Amino acid sequence: MSSITKVHPLQRLPSPSRGFSALIHASGLASFIWSFKYMNDNPNHANEAYGWHFQYLTVLGLSLATLTFAVGLLADITLSARLFLVKNLLSVCSAPMEVLISILYWGLRLIDERLVVPEWAVIPMHADISFHAIPSIVFLIDLLFLSPPWTITIGPALGLSSAIAVSYWFWIERCFQYNGWYPYPIFEQLPFEGRVGLFALSATVMALSTATLKWLHGRVNGFGTPVSAKARPGSVKANGNL
Repeated sequence: MSSITKVHPLQRLPSPSRGFSALIHASGLASFIWSFKYMNDNPNHANEAYGWHFQYLTVLGLSLATLTFAVGLLADITLSARLFLVKNLLSVCSAPMEVLISILYWGLRLIDERLVVPEWAVIPMHADISFHAIPSIVFLIDLLFLSPPWTITIGPALGLSSAIAVSYWFWIERCFQYNGWYPYPIFEQLPFEGRVGLFALSATVMALSTATLKWLHGRVNGFGTPVSAKARPGSVKANGNL
């Protein structure tokens, strides 16, 4: 595997590296794995249902986050440029998704906890934070300090978020056919048109999250670059540093 000796000119800290970068990726990965262990050690109706806990957008996002940080940690250990590129490509999807999950979950929970937490589910605060806050926090650290700038624009971001929203909609409807209940109570309370609106809103929020994260990276690290950016986040050579 090839290794990186220099970072992108708009990347704040060295990554991949066996120092701070490895610490962040290992810490995030440990939290994600603990969350999966918690689900296994504290079973509820979802454990026996069709689709298991993968009915929940939270758990799907957590799975993608686990894959992203596992690749990131492996890149840190091996100093692999290719794995670093893969991690950054995965982050373009997983980071905005985790931000979306945090916004939707905590926003709806402030309105009414039973919109997102079924009556039969009990989630202690430490588990709630592990599921719905830590992933977005560690992704924000990874993006702002350990990643080159994203080159994705709002159009492709909206297309990606819409594809995820539609796929998730079909998935939960399939689970409903077998289980007779939706993973989030809000789906039960909304009519068909309301669910369409909720999924459309979610896709829009995720796309806006992508644009906002991209802007935040620029605010922290600068917007200028000596050459035109290529559409490959993490490709150091293609962005004029090597």
